[in-house]
Amino acid sequence: MRLLGNESGVPHERLSITDAPAVEALIAAGRPDVVFNCAAYNEVDRAESASELAHAVNAAAPHNVALACNRHGAALVHFSTNFVFDGRKEEPYVEVDEPSPLSVYGRSKLEGERQVLQSGATALIIRTAAVFGGGVNFPMRILGRARFGERLRIVADQKVNPTYAKDLAAAAVELWESGVTGIVHAAADGCVSWDEFARAVLADFGVSAEVESVATTAFASAARRPANGCLATTRYRLLRPWRQALKEWSEETRRH
Repeated sequence: MRLLGNESGVPHERLSITDAPAVEALIAAGRPDVVFNCAAYNEVDRAESASELAHAVNAAAPHNVALACNRHGAALVHFSTNFVFDGRKEEPYVEVDEPSPLSVYGRSKLEGERQVLQSGATALIIRTAAVFGGGVNFPMRILGRARFGERLRIVADQKVNPTYAKDLAAAAVELWESGVTGIVHAAADGCVSWDEFARAVLADFGVSAEVESVATTAFASAARRPANGCLATTRYRLLRPWRQALKEWSEETRRH
């Protein structure tokens, strides 16, 4: 969770978002103008057998944050996901499309959206997709597996907008500063399958490895995932093309 005001950032080690009294005390003491809630339980497959934890983190906790924000005069920017959709639509999803999540993770995130909107807080909910750029993410996992010589079997029948965290953060601040509320989609320009994304990552890092394109059914996953996880927007704009953002991130990563 990140606060703009007297606090700069609050890591999980310092505060659990599920601890409502601690969240309340933090916001009361810091009196921020806005809280950016980046916390989530995003272990999609594990959520199928840990539904109580997923809902505690993704639904109940954002509601408590929103209530605290409302009580202490702070706005809330909350991040959600393309997994609130079932992926059956042929075109990218826009804000007015009806959610129909396939998984516990998706249902918990959708419930979090609804809880935030019903809290009375001044709230902006940003749905995004396939975020990369910090910590453990898809590109880093692909690079690690390739460098260890592991077989790369990547699904080809699920599509997403690979979104650079740096671009998403800038969009979130711009939207908040513009006074936008409600649900907004913020994702990279361009939709791509996971296997194509993997090949682009390897190419940008100069790693030679073969990517085998497979169907979703090749993996015994606990959770169902949307085949079309692509987002569009009628309330904002698409971020820069994913390929351009990936190239910048790969160059920055290699320099460090």
